[in-house]
Order: sequence, then structure tokens, then C-alpha cells
Amino acid sequence: MAYRYVVQIGDEALRKNCREVKKFDKELWDLLDDMKETVRAENGAGLAAPQIGVDLRVVVIDLDEGYFEMINPRILSAKGEQTGPEACLSVKGKHGVVTRPYKVKAEYRDRTGRKHTVTGVELFARCMCHEFDHLDGIIYVDKAESVEDDGEERQ
Repeated sequence: MAYRYVVQIGDEALRKNCREVKKFDKELWDLLDDMKETVRAENGAGLAAPQIGVDLRVVVIDLDEGYFEMINPRILSAKGEQTGPEACLSVKGKHGVVTRPYKVKAEYRDRTGRKHTVTGVELFARCMCHEFDHLDGIIYVDKAESVEDDGEERQ
């Protein structure tokens, strides 16, 4: 496992529509292991592959609900609405207010290629939406009602 540098807003890697994973091999497993180390070293809740410059549809999420490795994820359904704070490892020094679904059901593959479904509510739903957006080149600031510098307000 190795820590990977987290690219920052302005890097073109964050604006790509990422490629679907076709091979569930050692290279993918190494990527997932590196992503796990990186998200934990950065004290993040989630990390998408483009945030470390990798053009693949891969996300890791690390919350109280558990640690999830999600490959080729897609949202099956979304219900309700919640508005709350978000930040991003690729947008250091800022946070914003974003409206997301309250409940999300998603389908994804694990590192061996097995298909799973999971339902997340509140923070878990928010985190899934935030990380899945990265796979389509969307950053939370694109959807934020407001964005503030940490310690200083900015509209």
C-alpha cells in the first residue's frame, strides 16, 4: 500500500468522465489498497480514483457504516432531500452547502467483480452522491448553494 497525492481543483483529472473498470486484477487491488491508505491518511470520508489522477470508475467510502470499495457504481434510486455541509479532499481550505438525496440505493462491484447493492441514508447517501459525482467530472462546488473559505465567508 502507498499513499497517493490528492490532486486539487483546477487539475483536468477531476473533470473527466471516467472509464468503466473491465479488469478485476492485481493492479485494481493495488489501486484500492492505495486509495484506502490515502483516504485514511487524509482523514476523509471518501475518495474517488480521479482525485488521485486515475481515470477509472472506482470509489472508496469510509464511514461508521463501514468501509466500502465501489467499482463501476451507479445509483438505482434516490429519495427525499437533505441540505448540509460538504468538503472535499480536492478542494482544500473550503466547504459548502449542498442539497443531496436523503436516501440512495446503489449498485456496484467489489474488487473481485461481484455485484452488490447498498442503501445509504443521510451522511452515507451524501457521501455516495459526492464520490459518484467525481466519476463524471463533477465537484461539489458545482452544486453548492454557497462555498466558504475555511474561516472566511465567500459567495
